Amino acid sequence: MVISARPENPVHTESADIGQASVGELTARLSEQISHLVRDELALAELEMKQKAKRLGLGVGMFGASGMLALFGALCAVAAAVLGVANVVSAWLAALLVGAGLFILAGMLALAGRIGVKKATPPLPTDAVQSTKKDVALVREAVKR
Repeated sequence: MVISARPENPVHTESADIGQASVGELTARLSEQISHLVRDELALAELEMKQKAKRLGLGVGMFGASGMLALFGALCAVAAAVLGVANVVSAWLAALLVGAGLFILAGMLALAGRIGVKKATPPLPTDAVQSTKKDVALVREAVKR
C-alpha cells in the first residue's frame, strides 16, 4: 500500500519483510513516513489556502462592485428626487431642497453613529472585568473562612 499526495515520492506503509525488520529500521521507516506525511499535509494546506484566497479575492471584488453599483443607484434616486421636486418648484430650488434633506439625514446618522461609538468605548469587556472581580472577592471570602 502506498500513501502520497505526490506520486514522485511514494511512502511505502506495508512491506513483506516488516516482520524481520529491526527496531532501528522500523524507527527509520516511521521517521520517513512521518516526514512525508507532514510535507504532504503542508502541501495540502497550502493548496487549500491558495484556493480560499482566490475565492476571498473574488468575493471582495464582487462586494466592491456591488457597493459601486449601489452608489450609482443612490445617485440616480437623488436625481429622480430632484426631478420630482422640480415639477413643483424651479430646478435649482429642487436641487437645493433635496441636497439640504440629504445633509440633514447625514447629520442625524453621524449623531447616531457618535452615540454608538461612545457606548462602545472603552473597548474593554467592562462587564466581564466586574464579574471577574466579584468572583475573586467571593473566592477570597471563602478562603478566609
